[in-house]
Amino acid sequence: MISRLFKTEADLTLTALRVVLGGVFFAHGAQKVLGWFGGYGLAGTMGAFTHQMGIPAVFAALAIASEFLGGIGLVAGVLSRVAALAIAIEMAVAVALVHVHYGFFMNWFGNQKGEGFEYHLLAIVLAAAVMVKGAGAFSLDRVVYRFLAESGTPAKESGAAATRA
Repeated sequence: MISRLFKTEADLTLTALRVVLGGVFFAHGAQKVLGWFGGYGLAGTMGAFTHQMGIPAVFAALAIASEFLGGIGLVAGVLSRVAALAIAIEMAVAVALVHVHYGFFMNWFGNQKGEGFEYHLLAIVLAAAVMVKGAGAFSLDRVVYRFLAESGTPAKESGAAATRA
């Protein structure tokens, strides 16, 4: 059963999709945690989320961790399905609570009071692809899966499906 979490296809497209999605979320998470790339750092972001936006501290911390740790997990390709799930949930909640009120489009020209949800929708769909198909050819998930398969894990597959892994 555990090996199913790590199973992935030897697909370079999945690798590219995962690394780019992870890189984007790592950068956003690094803004929130470390203050990099013009961000406010952990204290500033927690203050903004809890005091200005009214988000409970535990949910604010989960959102920040989803971006930062989920981004790292996706870039490295480790527990990619879990990282993608965390990011998809965070983006869905962000759309439902904040961004749906501003419409579909991003606020490129400053004509609306906030950002629409087009970015979030893309992130959810890309994360869903990782959840369904796995991390791709170059990932730690693939290494772990192959190790588990070679060690005789009960979920080891046979036939054509195993050769794709």
